[in-house]
Amino acid sequence: MKAGFYLLLYCATLHAQWVNLPIPGTPRTPDGKPNLSAPVPRTAEGKPDLSGLWGVNPGNYGANVAADLKPEEVQPWAADLVKQRAANIGRDHPSAVGCLPHGPSVNTISFLMQKFIQTPRVLVILLEELNYRQIHLDGRALPKDPDPSFMGYSVGRWEGDTLVAESTGFKDRIWLDLAGHPITDSLHITERFHRLDFGHMEIAETIDDPKTFKRPFTIVIKLELVPDSEILEFVCAENEKDRDHMVGTPSDPKPAAAKVAPAVLSRYVGSYEFAYPENPTVTGTYNITLSEGALFIDTEGKARTALVPVSDTVFYWRDARLEFFEDSQGKVTHFVRVGVEGDLRYTRKPERK
Repeated sequence: MKAGFYLLLYCATLHAQWVNLPIPGTPRTPDGKPNLSAPVPRTAEGKPDLSGLWGVNPGNYGANVAADLKPEEVQPWAADLVKQRAANIGRDHPSAVGCLPHGPSVNTISFLMQKFIQTPRVLVILLEELNYRQIHLDGRALPKDPDPSFMGYSVGRWEGDTLVAESTGFKDRIWLDLAGHPITDSLHITERFHRLDFGHMEIAETIDDPKTFKRPFTIVIKLELVPDSEILEFVCAENEKDRDHMVGTPSDPKPAAAKVAPAVLSRYVGSYEFAYPENPTVTGTYNITLSEGALFIDTEGKARTALVPVSDTVFYWRDARLEFFEDSQGKVTHFVRVGVEGDLRYTRKPERK
């Protein structure tokens, strides 16, 4: 929802933002470009300095943090709730639709950049949605009986060059991901922040909520520095248009599938690249394949889903409509995912020779 709106806003406001502004202290190559492979910067205390504007790339975990779990590893009540929320097309999502803070799912929201400001006593993380996190580094313990909050309570410690943050005390009304996995009062998140070089960082995030999942599990989130730029303001409720259009369920009757010749379908087979315009560091690959006369789409090799043809160029993908386009030579160049607040473009990648 918000990504579609932001796509339209981005082009209109880009010139007014602090972009292409050389940031002091940024190592550079001989041609003046930021050197993202330069060594990790360090604080006066010798610790890695995590400060900077970071773009988040959660990979397939953006939609489903439990993508690597087996179905039986999710508590039955939680699995049923995920199915119920999917049947409602996510219209009850308190953050994506209700515009409440994303809470612990911020690390998997790839179109929101994060600005880290590190001091010896606290790491502050500013979020484009006008929210923030604090990871306290002063030795305090987590509260024993916290008043639940959207972002929870976080304390950190250094283990060598890795910052380990422990977080608890989240509101259970928010969701853990877009898939709709619930949060309970037993959720405990451990994040291990490791800056690999000047321009790259990883967060190994361990999710432990025995009321929702039958075992703890860890996902790895990649971050890339966004150099010579500043954080942008993003207000979810501004110009929000999706909510009134989110009616029906995926099981509602759809137009009858059109009969499309296999030769036409085969023209769409290939890999397509997508990047949120708000976060230039994140790209994803969507693969279109043909099997037994039908097209399928997957995300980074996962979540394979059938595409239902409406015409020779238009298909349904879950709750979205896709349309393929070609150039003047008849070569398929991209497809567009149609949205209320703006269309998203997926560009075909060159075929390997």
